[in-house]
Amino acid sequence: MRTIANHLATTGLVLLAALAVTPVGAANLDVTSAVDAVTVYPDGASVTRVIELDLPAGDNTLVAKDFPLTLDATSLRVEGEAGTRLTIGAIDTRPPRPVPPANLSEIDRRIEALRDERANWQGAVAAAEARRKFAERFAEASPAGLGEKGEARPLSEWRAAFAAVSEEVAAADTAIRDAQRKQREIDREIARLESDRAVKPPARLEVRIDLAAQAATRAKLRVTYSVRNARWTPLYDARLDTGAKDRKPALELVRRAEIAQTTGEDWSNVTLGVSTARTARGGNAPDLKSLIVQYPQLPRPMAAGSASDTAYRAEPRSMAAPPPQLAKRERAEEQEAAVEASGFQVTFRIPGRVSIGAADGAKSLRISMATIAPDLVVRSAPVLDPTAFLEASFKQAEDAPLLPGRVSIYRDGAFVGRGQMAAAGKDETVRLGFGADDKVKIERTVLKRNEGSAGLIVTTSKTDERSFKTSVRNGHDFPIRIAIEDQLPVSENEEIVVEMLPSTTPPTATNLRDRRGVLEWAFEAKAGEVKDIGFAWRVKWPKDKGVVMTPAG
Repeated sequence: MRTIANHLATTGLVLLAALAVTPVGAANLDVTSAVDAVTVYPDGASVTRVIELDLPAGDNTLVAKDFPLTLDATSLRVEGEAGTRLTIGAIDTRPPRPVPPANLSEIDRRIEALRDERANWQGAVAAAEARRKFAERFAEASPAGLGEKGEARPLSEWRAAFAAVSEEVAAADTAIRDAQRKQREIDREIARLESDRAVKPPARLEVRIDLAAQAATRAKLRVTYSVRNARWTPLYDARLDTGAKDRKPALELVRRAEIAQTTGEDWSNVTLGVSTARTARGGNAPDLKSLIVQYPQLPRPMAAGSASDTAYRAEPRSMAAPPPQLAKRERAEEQEAAVEASGFQVTFRIPGRVSIGAADGAKSLRISMATIAPDLVVRSAPVLDPTAFLEASFKQAEDAPLLPGRVSIYRDGAFVGRGQMAAAGKDETVRLGFGADDKVKIERTVLKRNEGSAGLIVTTSKTDERSFKTSVRNGHDFPIRIAIEDQLPVSENEEIVVEMLPSTTPPTATNLRDRRGVLEWAFEAKAGEVKDIGFAWRVKWPKDKGVVMTPAG
């Protein structure tokens, strides 16, 4: 048991529901709770509700019937403070008992009266249908043009007979339609009343907390629990000022949290935080089993006259890879979160109070902003696309890691597209693309190439030699750093030999970012400067075989 004495706050105490025993003579006190604080994780949320009440002395059981059905009962924790010694006992949860409506007998009487009224209208329908049938039979049995002895009747009587039959049929049809309309209205009302009289399934969970107070006191309890139907997703705004001759480039990186929840409870006017901890992954790394490599088992010989004529053959085991995973006016500023960083997680506390309804959809909140001095480079891979793209890179300097998420890209105030932010911890390099740079022109020319397609070469020759020239022109009126990427074939067979020829301009990087055979030529181009890059390679292989060059998976 835990106690609260002299305004001392308790730590949380949880007992299994199976052990919960209400003290003898304990009084049940119905209480209400209110959501006060929420911390949202990428895969769930922790919610804190507050209960304030005047607690009588002695043993009491608080009964709160406003908790969501989606909470994890094993995660319930209770703490609080009071003005006297207070002991927190067992905590248990149960769905509220379905309660029939208090006016059940009145509903039943109303349904009975409506059914009687419906039967009366059904009688009116039957009478009108009989009236219509009589008029129709009269018209068939008494032809309008003949008298008793077959003589022709006057035209006026002929018309009067037609009119009388028509009026009778029309009146009967009108009466039937009116009665059926009334029956539909009665049916809808009966359906509504039957829905009202039905016992509704519980929409809330009942939480019971046993307390023992040394004396009557004012108490404040905080009940914390976990829910799974909530999440936050990182979003980013990256706003690049490319600078000028007399101004260095600057990058404004805004972090946002897109929060959504369908927990069945509204978070109204709560203190809100978002955390990078992932609660659904559990506490331990997965256990690896031994990976066995062996020859397949030989099939067992079958005895003659066996009931089956199909021989058994063991399937070879495969080695499976692990699963992946304005005029002068003040500029309006968005509020930012306070950062709480520990060794293993970061929590952003949103200032003020926030409301997020269970049916409101996603809500985006700004949590931080950083101004960064980026390194700019114009990057191109002309073997695939001669377009030059502006790229900004920087070292992630914050304790809070950058989580994977969508990023909206702005360059010099203009929206240029959306991209994806890769995960990056502290001191890791982040690269963001900011669209095409049309002032840098790149052209790649093939100087020498043996006959054959670019992807498939089948030839009796044992050598294939190719050479290229890439021309780069900086059309800006200021110097800019440019990086050109190209690819040297990579051999995975000792009989296939790849060599880079001496006419190649020496690259500044090979196997760029751990990509085999990817070369980079990085340089600073002056305003208006044109630079040529030579690249040549040769592939040798046995003349009686063919080779295929395909991009790596």
